[in-house]
Amino acid sequence: MKNAKFRAGTMLASLAAAVAVAGCSPSDSGNNPPAGATVASSASTAAVSGSGSRDIKLVYVEWSSCTAATNVAKAVLEQQGYKVSTISVSGAAMYSALAHNDADATVCAWLPSTQANYYAKTKSDLTNLGPNMTGTKIGLVVPDYVTISSIDQLAANAGKFQDRIVGIDPGAGEMDITHKAIEAYKLPLKLIDGSGATMAAALKDAIDNQQWIVVTGWTPHWMWARWKLKYLSDPKGVFGGAENIDTLVRKGLKKDMPKAYGILDAFHWTPADMQQVMAANQEPGADAAANASKWVKSHADLVSSWTSAKP
Repeated sequence: MKNAKFRAGTMLASLAAAVAVAGCSPSDSGNNPPAGATVASSASTAAVSGSGSRDIKLVYVEWSSCTAATNVAKAVLEQQGYKVSTISVSGAAMYSALAHNDADATVCAWLPSTQANYYAKTKSDLTNLGPNMTGTKIGLVVPDYVTISSIDQLAANAGKFQDRIVGIDPGAGEMDITHKAIEAYKLPLKLIDGSGATMAAALKDAIDNQQWIVVTGWTPHWMWARWKLKYLSDPKGVFGGAENIDTLVRKGLKKDMPKAYGILDAFHWTPADMQQVMAANQEPGADAAANASKWVKSHADLVSSWTSAKP
């Protein structure tokens, strides 16, 4: 994926072109701007929260994990008196918005591998506060009844998988890595673009019918609690090792809003914590923002460790 170049005079047009739906969670609440919303019209607008401001813009890729984390961060910041807007964007736009001071923060930067290409192009223009979650992972996932166990076995069994790998949004870093895996392992399978929701729907349908299917997957994700699944081993190491989810902020946020910066810097939780929020978001009629607020209220001690931290 190509990283969009942003200029003050052309911010609206550039970002609108870069924004895309990314793995939309079926339970995402209507409290967020619609996918495809722009982050800002120019660097001179209120998009950048100036000194003394209580307005914060969080950008995120609309994966189920990022939806959960972003809404939790939003709930905590709002609890502290900030006015928080959340904007779902593509992976490229998320990094570019922060690097060009058109958003304040994200709590869903998958590094060091998944979004490495975006980070490499923007890291000198933003601030990385480090991992807010460790021990995450990406890779190719199959139901546990599938009898192969390694990516290098896919080629000989391509027909059983309908000659395809079911993916998510084309702008996701994981999709780029999967294309590299197809080349590295010389797989005669086509990577199918979609979203997190369409991937999960295809997985459910295959499992209901005991069919073979391989999807692009990651941990944490609610699908691990719902079905018995397994990662295919990756002998060539294309998908890398353990991933982290980092918090990134725009340069100058610490000076402009030290309290908010301190909260974001202290924000750290576990995959099990996130799984609770994601599971709630999968319930019929779920409201992601309301679920995040409920989780925050029920984890007061942990949240207090975030809000009492000094920048």
